[in-house]
Amino acid sequence: MATEESPRRRISSPDKSGRSSSTSLMENLLGLLRIRVKRGVNLAVRDVRSSDPYVVIKMNRQKLKTRVIKKDVNPEWNEDLTLSVTDPNHPIQLTVYDHDTFSKDDKMGDAEFEIKSYIDALRMNLSGLPSGTVVSRIQPSRQNCLSEESCITWTEGKMIQDLCLRLRNVECGEVEIQLQWIDLPGSKGL
Repeated sequence: MATEESPRRRISSPDKSGRSSSTSLMENLLGLLRIRVKRGVNLAVRDVRSSDPYVVIKMNRQKLKTRVIKKDVNPEWNEDLTLSVTDPNHPIQLTVYDHDTFSKDDKMGDAEFEIKSYIDALRMNLSGLPSGTVVSRIQPSRQNCLSEESCITWTEGKMIQDLCLRLRNVECGEVEIQLQWIDLPGSKGL
């Protein structure tokens, strides 16, 4: 005797198109963007003589943060944060905060950066290039937060972009980051 499957056994609920929501996420996912937050340079002082900085990265509804470095305006995080990318046209926001124990954390500046040029370089499929080849250069301008030229480089079989971001809405400070792409099996891909 055949029985109908109980609705409670369904793993994921369908979206408006009738597909399951978990399938839709993978269909829209291009891949993962690993952001290595390297270090802060000459960050603003927000406590008595120093600051306890950490970085928050936001893209769409994703929000990731580094650990707090105590009493250091030139912190070395060398920490990897990974975002799921569905639309490369969305800018990424980076904000530096000073951790305070008994009050609200102080903002120490922010920056915004685009990944469109980086994604365009990835789509070129340049796997035969010698390691260290500069694929593209992005110049600092009023439209971006770059403090110096940013190079997209083919390095050891991977496309890498190094950025030095000048923080806005603060008296001083820069944050150095590096972008690296991770292809995800089962995702839409580039």
